[in-house]
Amino acid sequence: MTAPIHLAILDDEVDITLLLANYLGSQGFRVSQLHAGRELTELMNTDPPQLVLLDLGLPGEDGFAIARHLREHWRCGLVIVTGRGDAVDKVVGLEIGADDYVTKPFDLRELLARIRAVLRRMEPAAGAAAATTAPAAAAAPAVPAASRLCFAGWQLDLDARRLLAADGREVALTTGEFDLLLAFARSPGRVLTRDFLLEQTRGREAGPFDRTIDVQVGRLRKKLETDPEHPQLIKSVRGAGYLFVPPVTPA
Repeated sequence: MTAPIHLAILDDEVDITLLLANYLGSQGFRVSQLHAGRELTELMNTDPPQLVLLDLGLPGEDGFAIARHLREHWRCGLVIVTGRGDAVDKVVGLEIGADDYVTKPFDLRELLARIRAVLRRMEPAAGAAAATTAPAAAAAPAVPAASRLCFAGWQLDLDARRLLAADGREVALTTGEFDLLLAFARSPGRVLTRDFLLEQTRGREAGPFDRTIDVQVGRLRKKLETDPEHPQLIKSVRGAGYLFVPPVTPA
């Protein structure tokens, strides 16, 4: 039996590493979560991964220096995953030797595809193993148009603008809550920014202190989640936005 491909995630945001570890782990990868450069050095010496996902914005550390050190001493894939979207940073990262450069917020499925592409370029056998681990996720289609969308036992009736529980009871939603849930249901597995969600639901961008989306997400969680304090359907992604976790299918 082929051993799973080992990935390392270096990011100081615990929420980000946990999100990626859960998602990539569900795709058949073995994932190590790291939060400091020294942890990466220790891992490379004891259990080197085939590919590293590296955030540049580590407190008190130079992400570019870590990338450069990685390239000078080890042979592995390197994908920079960072909130620094400046063109100069991207050029520097690629010139140092990063195989790819992904800016936050990102689509989980796109990141997965980029990881697999790097693995294919590195080692055809590794790429083939990654491709066969979870083929359905690699080719996940967009949610098709339908009058009802189903997720985690819930049904969203688009024509009547109703939310129905598994037992058929209707859960009342305000107009804003319905529009927000619809935006999530149409983009499962993708990190959505507050600006994007506000544009989709209100037709405007968020101001610097606009908490409209956060308030509405909180209300939705109270209606959808078994434990709103520990949400499983609508996850917060610190510094990026929100992620709608469950798969969505047409009724």
